[in-house]
Amino acid sequence: MSEHLIKRVLVMGSLAIVGIIAVQSFWLSKSWDIRDNDFDQSVTIALRNVAQIIANYNNATLPKYNLIQRRSSNVYAVNVNSKINDIGVLEDYLYQEISNVFINTDFEYAVYDCASSEMIYGNYCKMDNSAKRKKASILPKFKHLDYYFVVKFPERESYIVSNLWTNILIGSVAILSVLFFTYSILIIMRQKRLSDLQKDFINNMTHEFKTPISSIRIAADVIQNDVHIRENQRLSRYANIIREQNLRLNDQVEKVLNVAQLENDTLKLHKEPIQLNSLLADIVEASEIKMEKGSIHFVEEVKSITVNADKLHLTNVVYNIIDNAVKYCEKDPEIEVALISRDNGVAIRIRDNGIGIPKEYLRFLFDKFYRVNTGNVHNVKGFGLGLYYVKSICKAHGWEIRVESEPETGSVFEIDIPEYAHG
Repeated sequence: MSEHLIKRVLVMGSLAIVGIIAVQSFWLSKSWDIRDNDFDQSVTIALRNVAQIIANYNNATLPKYNLIQRRSSNVYAVNVNSKINDIGVLEDYLYQEISNVFINTDFEYAVYDCASSEMIYGNYCKMDNSAKRKKASILPKFKHLDYYFVVKFPERESYIVSNLWTNILIGSVAILSVLFFTYSILIIMRQKRLSDLQKDFINNMTHEFKTPISSIRIAADVIQNDVHIRENQRLSRYANIIREQNLRLNDQVEKVLNVAQLENDTLKLHKEPIQLNSLLADIVEASEIKMEKGSIHFVEEVKSITVNADKLHLTNVVYNIIDNAVKYCEKDPEIEVALISRDNGVAIRIRDNGIGIPKEYLRFLFDKFYRVNTGNVHNVKGFGLGLYYVKSICKAHGWEIRVESEPETGSVFEIDIPEYAHG
């Protein structure tokens, strides 16, 4: 993931987090206000009905204004304007009317004497009718009222919260999602830093390797061309081993450098018109010279094809696939490189008779550093970068590469090239 893309993700993620928190806060606040208003209206209706019942019971008239007065969020005073003679009747109707408005939370009430302004009776009422009782608290007085009773809902906040559990649950899920996203971003940033350190290390390491590799190659060539060395069969063989291993090490370093360029988006394709038939023929001829056993041949189903591509990287792609066909073959390699026609263009097909690849591993074949599982035995050495490089170069050109393989039968690689011209 590029640094520019990570910055965009961070910015968009931060905006999303702020937006989610703001929306959730606003939503919960509005939900609380709605529930609070519903509670207040329901309590007002219930207490108004109780006051009307008491007035009818006492043949009194209720005041037209300020019948229900709210002292705080959970304390209400009811101005009945007449003496309350039967406390039991009051309590029964409080139970009944509060239940009728679907408020199922405990309440406590107090009745005050108009002459002494002292509470003459108070009780804590549980809506669940449990045996456990609670002592009523001292409720506030309303000095400007004569005949009144006070009702308090001590668990009002808990009751409203219990009715908001769905909103709170959704909000909690949203907050957890935000926290998970934030954690994911931190992990991505950490992985990005580690990846950058890894890339810098690999780039520095491979560049540092280039100088000694070149020096060893020059020294190996000098040693191998010395007359005395060439006359000594044993020393000549050792010199040849040095040169071959130097070339192998140089190839591996080049692969690492190419992959690093691909990941850093610094690899530039130098496209030019290439006569594909001629290029493939030259590659097959050079590969045949290098092969110690087996055979390789070129099949031209279409003639005179010109493609617009990077010659160096296209050559490396074909060489990589052929090298794998030779390395992963337990018998004499039989390789066919064919240029075939497709409905939308042409394709390069490379078929071999190697050990093949199980189907469950095919989808990982082009992954970086991936090597097919062969147990603890690795007869073929490498970094697992060759086919990753092949896939990346094909993707950079806009080509598609496919592979079909069966164990003990061989593999077939096809590179579809949609744009071409007849020479």
